[in-house]
Amino acid sequence: MWEVRVLEKTIYLRLRQRVQVRPDDKVILEDMAQIIAPEYMLAALQKMVIYKVSPRDLNIIVIDVMKVLEKITDQFKEADIQTIGPVQTIIEVVYKKKRVSAPIFLLIWFLLFFGSALAIMNFHDDVSMRSVQAKLTTIITGKQDPKPFLFQIPYSIGLGLGMILFFNHIFRKRINEEPSPLEVEMFNYQMDLDNYVIISQNKESIKRINDDD
Repeated sequence: MWEVRVLEKTIYLRLRQRVQVRPDDKVILEDMAQIIAPEYMLAALQKMVIYKVSPRDLNIIVIDVMKVLEKITDQFKEADIQTIGPVQTIIEVVYKKKRVSAPIFLLIWFLLFFGSALAIMNFHDDVSMRSVQAKLTTIITGKQDPKPFLFQIPYSIGLGLGMILFFNHIFRKRINEEPSPLEVEMFNYQMDLDNYVIISQNKESIKRINDDD
């Protein structure tokens, strides 16, 4: 009987790693956490306001699980709260992005295109790719050819196809569901950035407490 009563008051929370909101939004518990709770608590918990984004906030806000527990226990004093997973949620305030004008977009596109082309050409020149291909052509055909198109044309096609397979995209269309190496690196970068934000926020909180003392 005692175990049934305890289960009727048990709340399970799993904070999400990162949540995006708009300026002046209210961050409710349903947005920033997965919740398992008795039915008579669930609706109130889902709509519980944890934080109100204000104009003085920057684009990153870190909400600690202790703040969430404080809000819940204020309303449900006898609840038994079990937390699982991350102990902080990063709230990212997404502001309206300004559209890039067409001339600036074209300028950036040309810079990236010709910059990457020059990088590939300089690499090939450093490793003497042309002379190697010429020697291979001489070995196979028995004739010297200063312009070894026999290797250069297939190599150029293969280079383009290799880049498509590497990035796993043809323009905006994904080839398969497997993430590309670039997406994996971006994910790792985002995880490192989130960890840095959380650690730096904790350091600032400790410093603020010490200054108040």
